Amino acid sequence: MKKTGPLKLAGALGHEAADKRIDILRRIGDAGSISEAARAAGVSYKAAWQAIDTLGNLAGSPLVASAVGGAGGGGASLTAAGRQLLLAADEMARAREQVLARLAGRTDGGPPARGVAALGLRTSMRNQLPCTVRTVKTSAGMVRVELSLSDDHMLAARITRESAQLLALAPGLPVLALCKATAVRIASSIARADGRNLLRGTVTRASRAAGGGEIALALDAGLHLVGFAAPGHGLKLRSSAVASVDETAVVLALGG
Repeated sequence: MKKTGPLKLAGALGHEAADKRIDILRRIGDAGSISEAARAAGVSYKAAWQAIDTLGNLAGSPLVASAVGGAGGGGASLTAAGRQLLLAADEMARAREQVLARLAGRTDGGPPARGVAALGLRTSMRNQLPCTVRTVKTSAGMVRVELSLSDDHMLAARITRESAQLLALAPGLPVLALCKATAVRIASSIARADGRNLLRGTVTRASRAAGGGEIALALDAGLHLVGFAAPGHGLKLRSSAVASVDETAVVLALGG
């Protein structure tokens, strides 16, 4: 096994609340088999390997040692780094539960526990919209997830089956929908098209640059979105506008 640097616990454990990677690693340690761990976790063999590879990259060290073939038919075991990561995950989970339980009982108007948990997500994506999974449907090898921004406003995302499995997406699950500001096109009107989300709102900030520029919208759903408009957009403060973002540009995350 090649020499690695120090174990990066914070980088790897930053994903524990967001998907099933830590659970899969734990099941591999219990079962001694990646395929058995995948079945027990309810994900594909490919998704389990994706979880191992991603965690290993984040931790900066191999977490699983696998053996192929042989009299025993091969198997898998956790490395010392893998076992250390699970111990750290257990301690962090206990500490996190204590903090969230304390915040849940607050009466001073502070942010709710779920909101505080979501603040732990660090990303370059400026648009982060709390929503709830409405439906999860597989189509053409991808998974289309319909999300409720509010009772009357919807958003959709298209992700891989492996990602949907690792996030354990199901109706009613609270998630964060994220997208880059550069992936959002804003105009006074935009035609409907398959695979495209259209979100209506009111302009709260507008660039006056002749070549177009950044626009901020207060959505009808009660949230805020940032995107870009084309040259000559003509949008002004308090103008009605439409934001367009492809379903494939929407990323899903769990904040807590």
